[in-house]
Amino acid sequence: MNREVIVTCAITGAGDTVGKHPAIPVTPREIAEAAIEAAKAGATIAHMHVREPGSGQPSRRVELYREVVNRIRDSSTDIIVNLTAGMGGDLQIADANPTEQGPASDMVGAIERLAHVEELLPEICTLDCGTLNFGDGDSIYVGTPEMLRKGARRIQELGVKPELECFDSGHVWMANRLFEEGLIDGKPMYQLCLGIPYGAPASTETMLTMRNLLPREAIWAGFAIGRMQMPMVAQAALLGGHVRVGLEDNLWLEKGVYASNASLTERAVEILRHLGARTLTPAEGREALGLKPRN
Repeated sequence: MNREVIVTCAITGAGDTVGKHPAIPVTPREIAEAAIEAAKAGATIAHMHVREPGSGQPSRRVELYREVVNRIRDSSTDIIVNLTAGMGGDLQIADANPTEQGPASDMVGAIERLAHVEELLPEICTLDCGTLNFGDGDSIYVGTPEMLRKGARRIQELGVKPELECFDSGHVWMANRLFEEGLIDGKPMYQLCLGIPYGAPASTETMLTMRNLLPREAIWAGFAIGRMQMPMVAQAALLGGHVRVGLEDNLWLEKGVYASNASLTERAVEILRHLGARTLTPAEGREALGLKPRN
């Protein structure tokens, strides 16, 4: 069991959740304030996407990331900044003409997916470690081995720590290959992402299997979406890992009660405390992960 746990709060995500919850963070101010509230509730890391302020749709605009990061850095509240670099890999394939991209596609190359990381130099950014049938319908997330090598190499050059997001066992295999090829500095950091259709199911057996594929040096966390979010908080800690919660992955604190990022963080901290674990501060998290704080 891990008794000193890093808690990541995933603030808003890119999913179609704005109409399903009365207070999904959308504007840069809302996202930054939610991250600060999560930090005050006990989060070590804030993992962030951005959205278009008018529509709530997912965005890759650097100026939106810039405002979020500047608001957090200008606040008196410390939290480790973790920015997604997964946007720009969405490919919709129409059955009538599968050689053409559908209107929901947002495809750019590996380096362009890192434009905001290049400018803002967060302490951590994600690297989604493979292609996946992402939900029902006709869309997939595309991350080819060569795309991942290019992305990992550029993240390494920037001095940012990659969080290797693994949605299935093959993604762990790919992430391990990046580490073996010298494209990951220091101890590799993995995030085991469970319950996303159609990747790895949210179960003890799956989390254990994926954990057992990790290199000995790995630092890892695990989470599940929806109603399995809190059970997997306990499971990840019991298996020796760190944890993630947040509105990106789950909208409910309990049946009929909408969650906030702060309330989900508080619930995770409470679960960990009852298990006999404590949560790490951002300063302690930086030390555990080998991070250099950004000024």
